[in-house]
Order: sequence, then structure tokens, then C-alpha cells
Amino acid sequence: MAARWIRRLAAVACAAFALLAGGTFADELPADYPPVLPGRAIEFPADTGAHPAFRTEWWYVTGWLADGEGIERGFQITFFRVRTRIGEGNPSRFAPRQLVLAHAAVADPKAGRLLHAERAARALPPLVGFETGRTHAWVGDWSIAWEGDHYLARAAGEDFAFDLRFDPTAAPMLNGEAGFSRKDADPRHASHYYSRPQLAARGTLRVDGQDREVSGRAWLDHEWSSELMPEGVRGWDWLGINLHDGGALMAFRMRDEQGEPRWAGGTLRAADGSQRSLAPQELRFTPLRRWRSSRTGADYAVTWRLELNPAGAAPRTLEIQPLMDDQELDSRRSTGAVYWEGAVRLLEGGREIGRGYLEMTGYAERLRM
Repeated sequence: MAARWIRRLAAVACAAFALLAGGTFADELPADYPPVLPGRAIEFPADTGAHPAFRTEWWYVTGWLADGEGIERGFQITFFRVRTRIGEGNPSRFAPRQLVLAHAAVADPKAGRLLHAERAARALPPLVGFETGRTHAWVGDWSIAWEGDHYLARAAGEDFAFDLRFDPTAAPMLNGEAGFSRKDADPRHASHYYSRPQLAARGTLRVDGQDREVSGRAWLDHEWSSELMPEGVRGWDWLGINLHDGGALMAFRMRDEQGEPRWAGGTLRAADGSQRSLAPQELRFTPLRRWRSSRTGADYAVTWRLELNPAGAAPRTLEIQPLMDDQELDSRRSTGAVYWEGAVRLLEGGREIGRGYLEMTGYAERLRM
């Protein structure tokens, strides 16, 4: 669900750019952010691209990779687009009306922590930007793009780099009510949201100064919305799992200031492509084991029980286990947030049934978005 309503990052980044004038979408954008409404059909491929009128948007790819020696690592890359509404009446192309931010990370058990990097800049094509009509966002030489029948993603930090291709093996998965995903009882707090689970991943990963050919499975989320995070919500827990039988599971919960669930939802797709939405009362997260960060003092549940109780179907009890405990990502130089985002296994009855990523926000401090 990768940062999903970003206000704080816009405030921080915009302050640095506020003396610059202008923008590039002044004649195209409405005065206010458009609302996310139910019944609005998501169209492919048009909606795979950017939606500049909305407040925030992100393309979020996570997955597991194995190299030729069988060593497994997790990775993620995320591109955020933020409409700041600064300088929208000015014709100059240098204003920070749209920001593009990016995170990339590799979960390497040998390192025992995340290898990660981040970037942030105002949209200024051809250096930084995004496209409408197809997936393509970039900050310098970092990028994600749809190229005919597959995605490509590239990023590099001081101690890692990857150049990866993702081939779809399944249809897009619409979350919520046909892509209308509520985050609160108040339906104003919602996003347009689809996932691309079961992406076949392959390419090159560099760690320890060595390039390795890798392959594995990945997951892409694309969301866009206009509302801020609901009042009284401190953060969320989100899970995206590629099931070994070819299915997929997305589940999330929003937490209040006391850590209690405020809202929840999810999507469960079977191997045959059939799927069902999970209502708030049909799933429950229960922490089992915790880990405390020595860097930030944040206390995260790194092992979870996830109970699914969909109406008309047999209940299921699942367990989420991390590839490694320390997968905390400090993005205070870009989005202003500290959160745990890492590779996990999903077990049922002690047997591994899938792999994917878990994201937990609002544990270091309340997420201000």
C-alpha cells in the first residue's frame, strides 16, 4: 500500500522548491483534487499511467529473487507522484507543482539489514517525470516503465543496484469494489487500486560489488487518491503475497493511536483467477513476535498470525514470518517516514504457501500524510 496519501513529504520538499516559479500541467488540472468515487471503472492500459490531478500516486514493486547459487533476497522499488498545488497558475516549467520521489531497497540476509537508497525531485522532463497513458516514472537514471508486454525497473544505491524485467503471468487484480479501495468507514478515504501479482522477474542484481543473474516472483501495486489519512489513524499494516499455487493475497489494516484496528480489507485470488474481496470483519492481524530497532527505537511485530474468515468459506489461519528481522527503512530525507518494509514468507499449518512483502508504518511515529 506504499505511502498512500503523502502530505508531509510534499511539505518538506516543497519548502526547498518554493522560490522557483511555474509548472507543466497548469492548463490541465482542476483547482481542487478530484475525489475517488465508487463505480469508476479502471481501464487498461490507460490507467496504468499517471493521474496528475489527484493528490498522490505510487507504483510499488516488491519481490523475491534467487541467484545462481540459490541465495535468496528481497527487493522493492517505489515511485511516488505528488501534486503540491504550488505555482499551478505560472507557465514556467520549473515550479514544484508535481514531485517525483523514489525508494529502492534490497533485503540481504548476509548484510543483516536493508540496503536502501532514495531520491526526490520536482517533475522536470526529461530529467524527472512521469507519463500518462502507460506506466513510466523516473528520477534521473532510476525508472519504472511498461514496455509493450513487460515492466522494466532500474535503481542503484551505494551498496546495491538492480536492472529487472517483470513479465505478467496473470491478469490485473482489482482491489476493493472493482478497484475502489476504502481505507475507512468514511468512503471519502479511498483509493483507486489494482495489483499485478505473479510477475515473473529476471535480470541483474549487484551486491557486494558483484553482478548476479537473478530470477524470481514479484508484485506491483498502483494506487492513486486525493484524501489525507483519516484523523485518528496512526499507520497501517499491509501484506502482498504471491501464493505458490498461482493465487494471490493482499490484506491490510489501518490502526488507531492505541494500535487497535480502525479498518481492514483485502483481496484473495484463487489459482483459477476467481477472487473475492475481504470485508473488515473477515480478517484479523495478531502480532506474535516483536523486534525493536536499535537505530530508531521503533518496535515492530515481525511475525504475525493472519486469520481469514470469509463469508461462506472455511476459515484459515496463516502465519507471516520475515526473511530477516531488520528490514526497517528510514526515508526521512524524502518522504519523511520511518517504516518496516520487508520480504516475508506465508505459512499455513507449518507449510510455506507463498512469499511476498509486508509493510508496517506508524510505529516510529504517527504517519503524517
